[in-house]
Amino acid sequence: MSLGYAEKLSYREDVGTVGMSEIFDLPHIERLAAMIQMSKHLVAFTGAGISTSCGIPDFRGPKGVWTLQREGKGIAEASLPFHRAMPSMTHMALVELEKAGILKFVISQNVDSLHLRSGIPREKLSELHGNSFREICPSCGAEYLRDFEVETIGMKKTSRRCSDVKCHARLKDTVLDWEDELPPKEMKPAEQHCRMADVVLCLGTSLQITPACNLPLKCLRSGGKIVIINLQETPKDKKASLVIHGLVDKIIAGVMNHLNLRIPPYVRVDLFQISLTQLPRLSEKKYVKWTLRVASVHGQRAPLPFIKSVEVSFSDRPTLKPALLHKQPFLLKREMVQTRPFKMVLKLNFSDGCGCKCTSVEFPVDFLALTDGIDHENDAVIQKLRDTAIQDRCCGQFSIVERKTHISPITETIVYAIATNIVGFSGFLANSRSSEVIFESNDNMVKRKNEDVNGTENPLKKLKVH
Repeated sequence: MSLGYAEKLSYREDVGTVGMSEIFDLPHIERLAAMIQMSKHLVAFTGAGISTSCGIPDFRGPKGVWTLQREGKGIAEASLPFHRAMPSMTHMALVELEKAGILKFVISQNVDSLHLRSGIPREKLSELHGNSFREICPSCGAEYLRDFEVETIGMKKTSRRCSDVKCHARLKDTVLDWEDELPPKEMKPAEQHCRMADVVLCLGTSLQITPACNLPLKCLRSGGKIVIINLQETPKDKKASLVIHGLVDKIIAGVMNHLNLRIPPYVRVDLFQISLTQLPRLSEKKYVKWTLRVASVHGQRAPLPFIKSVEVSFSDRPTLKPALLHKQPFLLKREMVQTRPFKMVLKLNFSDGCGCKCTSVEFPVDFLALTDGIDHENDAVIQKLRDTAIQDRCCGQFSIVERKTHISPITETIVYAIATNIVGFSGFLANSRSSEVIFESNDNMVKRKNEDVNGTENPLKKLKVH
């Protein structure tokens, strides 16, 4: 749940029961593990409760957004920027269950995009209430997943257009407001999988918002069972075969342990691009004007939320003046004589919530020669970065995804992928009343790398996990 999303919602007096007491039962972990292991068509139905350990407040808990609003205390503060929230232990456990062939489908009421970030395939996910980071083209149906929060809700037009040259329609956000109906594209597969399910696992949801809350009941018609894991009682508890009151992360961690399944670490990979445009002076061809731009891959006007500032220096040309770019768009304009090639060094200072405080990228410049194009397979580059980050037990690695050159005006653009966060999950605390879940792994898994793969030295900083 996004705090911005809560503020953007139209006012509604009746938001269901809020502020109920939280209950901690003795968890039936062995029974739940057996039900999951024996299931033939397991479906997960998730709510805000699986994202609270990610630093995102829920709605109806004792410190939930609507609870505090009703008490006149305003909106709770998130512990990190919404766009930097990382999947929880539960998110990553669902990824492993899907890869193992046990979990067949995920239905989410959340708009935080954490299921997609975690690695759940889009075709196995219904986001009933939309996604604060996803836009859709109303004309051709193309979807665009962003690394920034879309500025509107209520399926309104945004400031961007479809990238298909034959379409170019204005995009819309995908997040529903109160009066909006659930989109058939998300609702239809959700209904189908609930009817097919022999177990529907309800995780961190109060099951109060209709019509979404009635979806799990559809499994009962064919003999399926409902399992509810939530800190508070729900209106559907009497329909469930098993109800567990407790922290979802801790229960699911215990289940994965019984199933002998490892919860994979999460590695966040972000994309950005660096471009250099040159314009020769017609009067004196030995001079060239050039513009350096560090920008989002989603368009020049799109925000680049994970970069705070850019420091530009010239390692082999100390006579050239360095620059600090601290305001987006990150642009540097210069005019100089076309001489021998040189290198620019761009120190990228990352925003709060990144595991890497900064990294440095060398950008070679040769005004008299055009570079060859590169077009790597995006998914392969990202997977290799994730594998390397896990192997090194740190983040900060980056790699080139694409390099292309345009002739008029001459512009070289390089797209980079960088691993900006890594979190491992190694266990849970035995005390069932504790609100803390352990996020760690061997040695320095949650520390940023001391020296990246390109030899750039970066100061060590421990990642704060919320």
